[in-house]
Parts: sequence; structure tokens; C-alpha cells
Amino acid sequence: MDNATLAIGIDLGTTNSLIAVWQDGAAQLIPNKFGEYLTPSIISMDENKQILVGKPAAARKTSHPDKTAALFKRAMGSHTLWHLGEESFNAPELSSLVLRSLKEDAEDYLQQPIKDVVISVPAYFSDEQRKHTRLAAELAGLNAVRLINEPTAAAMAYGLHTQQNSRSLVFDLGGGTFDVTVLEYATPIIEVHASAGDNYLGGEDFTHMLLDEVLKRWNLDKSALTDSDLAALYACVEAAKCASGSPLRMSWLYQERALESTFYDDELEALWLPLLNRLRTPIEQALRDSRLKPEQIDSLVLVGGASQMPLVQRIAVRLFGKLPYQSYDPSTIVALGAATQAACRLRHEDVEEVILTDICPYSLGVEVNRQGVPGIFSPIIERNTTVPVSKVETYSTMHPEQDSICVRVYQGESHKVKNNILIDSFDVMLKPNGHIQAIDIRFSYDINGLLEVDVLLEDGKSESRIISHNATSLTTQQIDASRERLLALKIYPRDMLINRTFKAQLEEQWSRALGDEREMLGEIITDFDAALLSNDMQRVDDVRRRACEYLGIDEPKAP
Repeated sequence: MDNATLAIGIDLGTTNSLIAVWQDGAAQLIPNKFGEYLTPSIISMDENKQILVGKPAAARKTSHPDKTAALFKRAMGSHTLWHLGEESFNAPELSSLVLRSLKEDAEDYLQQPIKDVVISVPAYFSDEQRKHTRLAAELAGLNAVRLINEPTAAAMAYGLHTQQNSRSLVFDLGGGTFDVTVLEYATPIIEVHASAGDNYLGGEDFTHMLLDEVLKRWNLDKSALTDSDLAALYACVEAAKCASGSPLRMSWLYQERALESTFYDDELEALWLPLLNRLRTPIEQALRDSRLKPEQIDSLVLVGGASQMPLVQRIAVRLFGKLPYQSYDPSTIVALGAATQAACRLRHEDVEEVILTDICPYSLGVEVNRQGVPGIFSPIIERNTTVPVSKVETYSTMHPEQDSICVRVYQGESHKVKNNILIDSFDVMLKPNGHIQAIDIRFSYDINGLLEVDVLLEDGKSESRIISHNATSLTTQQIDASRERLLALKIYPRDMLINRTFKAQLEEQWSRALGDEREMLGEIITDFDAALLSNDMQRVDDVRRRACEYLGIDEPKAP
């Protein structure tokens, strides 16, 4: 298959990322170098300044938290930096390393290069966050030909198996973001009616709130814990939160003290009530914008790893009075949907009959002055308008001798522009004619996020501005410099990752252990280091196998 016709979809997640391909009439997940579908969205730098991505990086979160970065998707569109040793990275750069790893896995699996991909993003991602996602793809050597909203991607995969006419609500709670999308299936059309969300609400927030409560119960001072101890406790809390069954139990060995705690359902609901209430707001907004009531929803689709928390599922069922659709893995459905959309874009005959209509999830407009009050937001395209769309509004100059206007384009839902996001601004020159002039401003927005602004003056003159989805606040020189710096990084060799990952797992266990167990693990690590230094791979394999037998764990598989 020519790489130009490869239908590749990527779910670039807060916690985990996946890549899928449309093959043999269906979307299929591509395994990573460890034979797993989920690649942790985690980056670490080892003592040799080599970059580790995914599973080996995740194993270092506890033992080397100061050299490991996670949850960077939540900082897309910001200037936040992560410091790994002497190197500093922003969110697009770290995301590009995850994407590069997925790209290598796919190329190894498909035995051909890949370039064009469809990448999923939270439905409520801002324009700047979407631009930074495209930048991450560019830095990874990929071309993001389309960004698809995560709930819409899930709908694409789910919709192919839904023959009857129905309305569904996609409830997408991931590690760092929450999206709700209301859509309707009327074969062969999948129509998105409305999306709403919270870019700063996800499973990680539930974990942090539970961790704070555990510290309180165990009388531990968070500031007194070492970074390694705090990372170990976080891992313990996360594992307990994700466990099925009730009540929720957790135990942790700290300074030779066995700490235990039990949380019953009513206690968890009271603890997480502020977060659970935040889930309601986007749901209510999406239903209101769709002009639907909960009882008019035919099916509930849960997406995202955090949606599998038992309490979250119970709240969702309570709100809608129906059990969720559960014939797929909510952690992988978005990647499958992205690959399905990629196949639609390339008009693969298997999916050619599927028609998807999407929406613009946020309002787009300009800044105006009303009755002498400046800084007012005037929407031209309202949120949840079906795209592509073209709409025009008429404005006027403020005084007869005005010789220019400044068109400031914003996105958001606040009446005041100061609370919205400035996308772009440009000046348009006028020819004063002694009276107030009417000015038409037309917004045209396409399915790829391309916004064209047309300004038509009374004298017939016009000016157009295309606000590209590829543009960012970075200059071309800055992007080139970032790309060169990332290419110069030493990525850990694929054929040695099994040993690097195993060593990181040993170091993680050592950081949690105490006394005789810690001493025993230290000896194993020393033996393993010596074997690695010998460059005798037979010796390395023997030491690793004996260590696994002694520890009672499965030996890691070769990539």
C-alpha cells in the first residue's frame, strides 16, 4: 500500500496515546515496541542524557520524578516548561516525542514510512491548543491533515456498528480533559449536534483530591515527603482509584509503617462532589444547545479511561437513567475512530458511504464598542454551529471621520473580550466620507479549522484575512530551532529498551522497598548493571531471567 493512501489515526492522550490504521476494511490498533496498544504519554531523560518514551519512562516516575515529565497535554497552548536534567521542554516538544515514538512503531509494524495522519483532540480545545497539537505533529515529522474532536472520533467508530436511527451522548472523561458530545445517527449520516467540555477536568483531578485526603487520614505532611515518596504514593492512589469493586482500599509502606485506608462509596461521592458537579455543567450545556432532554437520548457512550471509575459510571447512569453502551474498550475507541476518519478522508470504499457533519464547539466573533462601552464580544459564528459555515454581521464606524478600524477576532463565550481568547487582529483602512459607514464582516469556517475573515466596506472595497490552523505564536526560525534540537536528542535504542525498562522497574521497586527487601533489590540492580557493562548479551539475559524468577514476576518480552 502506498503511504499516501495509508489511513492513520492517532489518539494523543493526557495519560496514554495510541495509533491505529485502517486495514482490511476495519480500523486496527498498532502495537508498540512492547506489543502493547497503550503507550504512556510520559518522557524521561536518563543519566546518559538519553530520552525514554512511554513504558520505560513511566517506570522512572517514582525513582526519578525530577527527570520525568507527564500530563503535558494539559499545558498545550501555554508557555509551561518541564526541566529534565539540564534540558527544558514545552508541551508541543514533549508531545512530539510521543508522536515520534508512535510513528516509529507504526512504520516498524507496516514496514513503510507514514506522513499524513488524523489526530484527535478534546472537543473544547482552544484554537491555540489545536495549533500546538499540529506543531507537535510537525516536529515529529508528521502532517496532521485533520484534527478530529475526541467524542466525534468515538462516534465514528461506534457509528459504523449502529444501523438504526438514534441519538447518543458521548461522555468522554480522559486523564486531563472532559468532553460531552450529542450526536444523531441517521444512516449513512452521523450528525454532531453539540459539544461542551472542560479542558481542566479529568481523572488526574480525582487522583489528586484522593491523594490529599489520604495524606490527611495518615497525618502526613505533603511538603515533608521526598519527590520519590510522593511519586510512589501517587502511583498507589492511582492504582486504588482505578480498581474495580467497592469499597476502595489502599495500603502503602512508608518508613517501615504499613499505612492502610478504606473509602466507601458515600465517602468518595462526598469527597469528589466538587468534581462531580463540574461534570454536570458541560452535560447540561450540550443538551441545552441540542434542544434535547436527558430522556430523549437513546444511548450513552462512555469514552476515556477515567470514565471507567465506578462512581463516575453510577453518576452518568443516574443522570440519564440508562446503562452505557459497553461493546468496546473506552481507552482505545478514539484511536479507532481517528483511523476511521482518515479512511473517510481518503475515500476508502469500505467507509465511503459514511457522512460526518461536525460543529465548531466555541463561538467566534469580534470586539465592538456598544453605547460607549468598549471590549464587548460580538459573536458572528455561535458555538455548536454545523461546519462548514459562512455568516456575516454588519457593524458601523464610531464617528464620521474615522479612517481605519482594527478587526480583533476572538473565540469564547464571555460577554467581555478580556475573558475570551484573542486569535488574531488586523487593521483595515477607510476613506472618510463625512458620515457613519456600514461595514460587513463575514466569517467562513471549514471542517479543518480554517477561518477566513472578509471585511466589505461601503465603497465596495474588501479585505480578506485567512487565519490558518498551522500558525502559532512561534516564528519559523523558532520552530526550525526546536526541530533541530529535538532531532539532536539521543533516543534510547529500540533493541535495548527491554533491558532499560527492566532496570527502571527494579529501581522503582527499590524506591518503594525498605530493609532486607531494599538490600536484596540493590544487589540485583548491581548484578544487572555489571552484566550490561560487560556487553555480553547472554549474561544480560541470564541475569534478567534469574532476577525475574527470584522476584516472581514475568520476564519482559523483547520488542
